[in-house]
Amino acid sequence: MIHSMTGYATVARELPQGAVQLELRSVNSRFLDIGFRIPDEFRAVEAQFRELISARIGRGKVDCRLSYTLRPLADEKIAVDQTALERLARLATEVRRVMPDVQPMRVSEVISWPGIIADSAATSDALRGEGVALLRAALDELTATREREGAKLGETITQRTRQMRTRLSTLEPIIPQAIAAYQEKLASKLREALSTQDDDRIRQEIAVFGVRIDVAEELSRLSAHLDEVERVLAKGGAVGKRLDFLMQELNREANTLGSKSVARELSEAAVEFKLSIEQIREQVQNLE
Repeated sequence: MIHSMTGYATVARELPQGAVQLELRSVNSRFLDIGFRIPDEFRAVEAQFRELISARIGRGKVDCRLSYTLRPLADEKIAVDQTALERLARLATEVRRVMPDVQPMRVSEVISWPGIIADSAATSDALRGEGVALLRAALDELTATREREGAKLGETITQRTRQMRTRLSTLEPIIPQAIAAYQEKLASKLREALSTQDDDRIRQEIAVFGVRIDVAEELSRLSAHLDEVERVLAKGGAVGKRLDFLMQELNREANTLGSKSVARELSEAAVEFKLSIEQIREQVQNLE
């Protein structure tokens, strides 16, 4: 399977202590870049979170957001941390001394202040274990989303490469005709040059002919690169960087084909190839 770098997943769970919701977002990035926004109760498992994400995702910018809404009155074991409350009271007094117009804190604001509620269950291993379980579930959902999107991108890329291959096959029959027409044109120029005994012009025309007449190599490399694109897609895995390199090589051959064109059909085909390659490149930028 190939994976897109874009995806989204969210999972939530109701616990006796409160509600936990975990959200994962991933977008394009050259490397794996993981960012966290999680409450203090789960800071102890941030390293484990990072390890789990790295094991499942190889590339992309991943944002992990976890919210925890505590129910202060849901458990009679919940109590106020007197030390933290006194510290908050001193801070509030100091603030009002400097800024007398500041409104006093409401009870709900005091309760929600970090560290005020002393809930051993909320900071226990069990709660952190719930967070890890949520992350695993979210990663399953995110991976499935990225796989589905990757499959669609793979189909689009395959369709484009087949169109290019079909167009490439139409060029082979016209090559002899294009060469013959160019040879006739060259012969006319040479006869004109020979009549004036212009040796430099004769050598120049022959050199130009030698360069422009040989497009077989470009056509062969285009076909070989298309084979490699299909092989990489069939193999699966982390294919984004490899395909991006192949797009550069395909574009190089298409440019050379256009510059060496001796017929209108070849010039048109070169333009079509470049357009298709750019369309494929846009899809490849989304692949892991």
